[in-house]
Amino acid sequence: MRSASVRSASLAIFILLSSAPALDAQKAASVTSPKQQFGHDIGADYLLPNYKALTEYWAKLDKESDRMKIVEIGKTAEGRPQLMAIVTSPENHKKLDRYKDIAKRLALAEGLTDDQARALAREGRAVVWIDGGLHATEVLGAQQLMETVYQLVSRSDAETTRILDDVIVLAVHANPDGMDLVSDWYMRESEPTKRSTSGIPRLYQKYVGHDNNRDFYMSAQAESTNMNRILYHEWFPQIMYNHHQTGPQGTVLFAPPFRDPFNYVYDPLIPAQLDLVGAAMHSRFAAEGKPGATTREGAGYSTWWNGGLRTTVYFHNIVGLLTETIGNPTPIEIPFLPDRQLPSSDLFAPIAPQKWHFRQSVDYSVTANYAVLDIASRNRENFLFNIYRMGKNSIDRGGRDSWTPYPSRIEAVKVAAEKEADNSDQARRSAQGRGGASVPTKYFEMLRDPKLRDPRGYILPADQLDFPTATKFVNALMKTGVVVHRATASFSAGGKSYPAGSYIVKTAQAFRPHVLDMFEPQDHPNDFQYPGGPPIPPYDNAGWTLAYQMGVTFDRILDGFEGPFEKLTGLAKPPAGAVTAAPAGGGWLLDHRVNDSAIAINRLLKATAEVFWAPDGGFFVPGNAGAEAILRTTAQEYGVSARAGARPGGDLVKLRMPRIGLWDQYGGSMPSGWTRWIFEQFEFPFEVVYPPALDAGGLNAKYDVLVFVDGAIPERDGAPARFGGGGGEPDPSTVPAEWRSKMGRVTVAKTVPQLKRFLEDGGAVLTIGSSTSLGYHLNLPIANALTERLQNGTIRPLPGEKFYVPGSILRVSVDNDHPLAQGMEETADVFFESSPAFRLGPEAPRKGVKAVAWYDSAKPLRSGWAWGQHYLEGSAAVVDATVGRGRLFLYGPEIAFRSQPHGTYKLLFNGIYLGGAQGTRKQTTEQ
Repeated sequence: MRSASVRSASLAIFILLSSAPALDAQKAASVTSPKQQFGHDIGADYLLPNYKALTEYWAKLDKESDRMKIVEIGKTAEGRPQLMAIVTSPENHKKLDRYKDIAKRLALAEGLTDDQARALAREGRAVVWIDGGLHATEVLGAQQLMETVYQLVSRSDAETTRILDDVIVLAVHANPDGMDLVSDWYMRESEPTKRSTSGIPRLYQKYVGHDNNRDFYMSAQAESTNMNRILYHEWFPQIMYNHHQTGPQGTVLFAPPFRDPFNYVYDPLIPAQLDLVGAAMHSRFAAEGKPGATTREGAGYSTWWNGGLRTTVYFHNIVGLLTETIGNPTPIEIPFLPDRQLPSSDLFAPIAPQKWHFRQSVDYSVTANYAVLDIASRNRENFLFNIYRMGKNSIDRGGRDSWTPYPSRIEAVKVAAEKEADNSDQARRSAQGRGGASVPTKYFEMLRDPKLRDPRGYILPADQLDFPTATKFVNALMKTGVVVHRATASFSAGGKSYPAGSYIVKTAQAFRPHVLDMFEPQDHPNDFQYPGGPPIPPYDNAGWTLAYQMGVTFDRILDGFEGPFEKLTGLAKPPAGAVTAAPAGGGWLLDHRVNDSAIAINRLLKATAEVFWAPDGGFFVPGNAGAEAILRTTAQEYGVSARAGARPGGDLVKLRMPRIGLWDQYGGSMPSGWTRWIFEQFEFPFEVVYPPALDAGGLNAKYDVLVFVDGAIPERDGAPARFGGGGGEPDPSTVPAEWRSKMGRVTVAKTVPQLKRFLEDGGAVLTIGSSTSLGYHLNLPIANALTERLQNGTIRPLPGEKFYVPGSILRVSVDNDHPLAQGMEETADVFFESSPAFRLGPEAPRKGVKAVAWYDSAKPLRSGWAWGQHYLEGSAAVVDATVGRGRLFLYGPEIAFRSQPHGTYKLLFNGIYLGGAQGTRKQTTEQ
């Protein structure tokens, strides 16, 4: 018989254990609700808390709940702390470091057997990323994030408890700056019914606005760098969920699965698991009676492109989810679209037209989040093991002969088979099924041509002309978790010798899909609505190969190789440049072929040191102590060498600090913001100039160079603008006074005459993309090369059935003796996004109009999709035109696109230096 004290102790333990759920529920109930914090529920009509309010609320929840921990993942572009809430069970919080290590080991898949990986998967916890607020005018994302975190830390139902036991949730705010801007803008009106998220005066990310979701393999911006560190260096989630707005018309939201094509370089487990998680989301909507969720062909979202927050993860073996959901704090209407009322495999449960409140969208978002977390919980071990399996597959493929099934190679097989077959051949009699006609198996060997193998690795030699830019390229790779090595001594591979300091990127690593995607060309399949019909636009770009865009030199190594390699553990820095002592009467020569020479030049000009453009295209700096100090500092920081030498012969053009005016507009321009960021990185001084200031005239007294990016100068007055920021302009009376002077748009009627006067009086104008229409407004002897003449004599743009090149990389020939292209090679890769191309008239030479770069091939495509590319042959890509005493430069391709094409930066920089050079500034304005 037990003693009374033992019985009492046992009873106490029983009471304690049996009351644990009640105690936990009581603790959860004590968590402050949004209504208690803000005075209203999340999603209340006409109310929109800002980021400051979110941080204060999360800080309170962090103190109140042992399920939550707040982490700052870095600073934003405007200096705010970017927060992540880690939400899981209290027991898991005690072992976060262990679970983080398990997630990392499984994701990198190095040195593990399958049995070891399964054991880690059993021990580990699923890691799920849920974000919000990336596109700040899509206000639902940040609001649902607050609601979801609250529900996870306050609810004690069986499902939530199980989820918290099995899953670690990373709740990440993706754009704090934008949330403050948009929420404050919305709430500035005292009358609720007047509130609107439209008409924001500037970009909702300091530099790039909506393009903050286009930066995730480049990692140029602070926020994307912060998030990539969490994704690919610290936490390695198996699932990431990226919330967006707004849903397709006549529905509530889009949710996965996605439409084809999916990218052929990543593991097949990615689309398979995407379908699994997508099915869980749609099943839960149906079970909860939440109709209106569409999928697949219900919208244009695919998994082809790399570069977005949820798409770059595919190339890192992570299941990336996207929803686009309707809703606004100002109630909206779901319209009646008859075609959206018929159920299909793309829309399981149509929704009736109705008035829609923001809280309903919040509820749908929470349902979607719980669906994802539920399946992550139920399939925890599978998701953990499968990310290992995908990483292991990548390591295996990178360590042996392997082939990627490019669409163009498949087409080549079909063509070869058709050529061999005659009318009575077996191939003609082959069964035609949904997979297409069969062909003899011997043609499969075409797909296994040894010359077409995927590389075992890539080598970027240290003796290439612009090694600092090659270093920036490998740093972009490393920011996304790619393993890069550096040679500690000279070595040989693939029958070639390489110097010490060269970079090596092997493909036998977990993130091999991303490696291939950054070095190899994309081969987008031909995708049309029907044979002979219009093309189906890709979700974003069709081709983007970063190594091509950045103009780096690299070799593809097809066989295995080893060498004296060290793994880089931090971002790379180019070796310090050499600055040798200048001879008497001489100075230093800066290499025009090195982009970062511009930093040295701009620092010298800022310090009023002399810099000359030499006839051979280099830059000459006369010797003096001040210049030498600047050159030595820049050499240490950026690896820019300055070679001592005598003063060059011939005519030297003296450079001046250019007075740059960079166009922008009310609401902001993403291309202008990207260019502003580039100018800051390379230390170009500039002012942002808005249309009213341009229309006021007197431009030569303020500027030497005016830069108009894509979307600045219209084809005609009234034409829709490209790449705007915050939508249409509001009534000026509702706009704060500081912004009214920036309102308006460039017009042909009022602005173009001022630009013509600026040019004629010696100014330089740089136009990019659609803004090259200025050349037509000034009646230059150029014509649109991408048109056709109809039988009635009408000229029209080529239709998409004949010519279609979405964002892709094309090859151009370059006149690198021309000052605008000095420092470049004889060919260059350019980014083409529905870009202009020109035919020069016979009178062009006499009028001072010259092609600087042109398409000299019927097949200029390097990466992406170019239907009807032969129409480009012989057309000009870049044009230099004399207008009065000034220069107009027309850049058809996107030479500064999203800060990625470093290989064409020289075209931009040269145009600026030419515009600011001595002799182009009016004598009366010399300073």
